[in-house]
Amino acid sequence: MESYYNPADLPKFSEIGNDAPELAKHFFKYYSAVFSEGELTGREKSLIALAVAHAVQCPYCIDAYTQACLEKGAGLGEMTEAIHVAVAIRGGASLVHGVQMRNAVKKISM
Repeated sequence: MESYYNPADLPKFSEIGNDAPELAKHFFKYYSAVFSEGELTGREKSLIALAVAHAVQCPYCIDAYTQACLEKGAGLGEMTEAIHVAVAIRGGASLVHGVQMRNAVKKISM
């Protein structure tokens, strides 16, 4: 089955700036700063990135941050738990919007 996702495309990410080099330069400078050690370790940031990658459903990011997590010493259990955190937040966010639906039902039913 053909897919839009091709793992061989991930290494081409740097080419995204070929036609907008100044914007790419600023993005990659920011990106590098975000993932530098700070209040959070690189390992913690990779776990967060892996969880977010699943929440936004980016297969390229999932591949990249699975690799980063492993390189930084995170285990399968930690990575799986991080994903469950993202799932819980995403699921909760969907459920809490049920309040909006309930408010609409009350308004329409009056």
